Amino acid sequence: MRHRPQSRSKVMQAGSGVDIIGDVHGCYDEFIQLLHKLGYEPDRSDIYRHKDGRKLLSLGDITSRGPYSIKMLQFFIRHTAAKAAEMVDSNHGWKIARWLDGRPVTLAHGDEKVEEEFRQYQQEHGSKKAEMLKDQSRRLLFSSPSHMMIKQNEEVVAVAVHAGILDDYIGVDAPVVHTFCRYGNVAGVGPDGRPIRLDWAQERKVSRPLIVWGHDPRPQPERKNGTVNIDQGCVFGGMLTAYRFPEDELISVPAQSNYSGLHDTPLTRYMAE
Repeated sequence: MRHRPQSRSKVMQAGSGVDIIGDVHGCYDEFIQLLHKLGYEPDRSDIYRHKDGRKLLSLGDITSRGPYSIKMLQFFIRHTAAKAAEMVDSNHGWKIARWLDGRPVTLAHGDEKVEEEFRQYQQEHGSKKAEMLKDQSRRLLFSSPSHMMIKQNEEVVAVAVHAGILDDYIGVDAPVVHTFCRYGNVAGVGPDGRPIRLDWAQERKVSRPLIVWGHDPRPQPERKNGTVNIDQGCVFGGMLTAYRFPEDELISVPAQSNYSGLHDTPLTRYMAE
């Protein structure tokens, strides 16, 4: 177990606008397609920037399940270092960070694909480059803030978080907050081994600030009590979605495939309910 890097700032100024992107899960091709659709283009250093100075923000879960976890890690390593993008903590990100740190974790639910990608990367590029990339990825994931507060004139006008957040938790740095932000409101495990998720958004009593979240896929973006879910299950054959703030616009690109290889997915289960 190595030294954990300090968390990056959980405050982002709205500035010229923020583009928040839902769960990518290694769907790198769709991610790049969405960036172009949003108006981002690479510069000579391969850093994607927007001509209007807009900012890019990921809801996490950039790895696992899909085909290109390493490409996604490399993208955010470069872009966070260049202050061109940010990303919040997430459940898969937390699992991969602990695995990279040498902790005893069980890689399942698509996380094992990350291990296989690193094994192939080492075969192609050698142990030294593989270890360097692992350490950079570990630092990226461990330093991601639990949630991001988007401010306008010093007021928190929006919050980006992976799985959800209670209003009393906004701006708070504590283990219970980190856990809620990664997993949402979980009330145990069901007979099928899946977590029982309570609808924290349904219980919300206020509508501001806007909370943009992912983690729990829906076929279409879902608005509820001042929240919007933008995980449309790209890795399961759905869509990859971005929420544009302050325009209140939703922009999506369709998945090229159901990369998970599963027939029974969160999307099919949601539509069956």
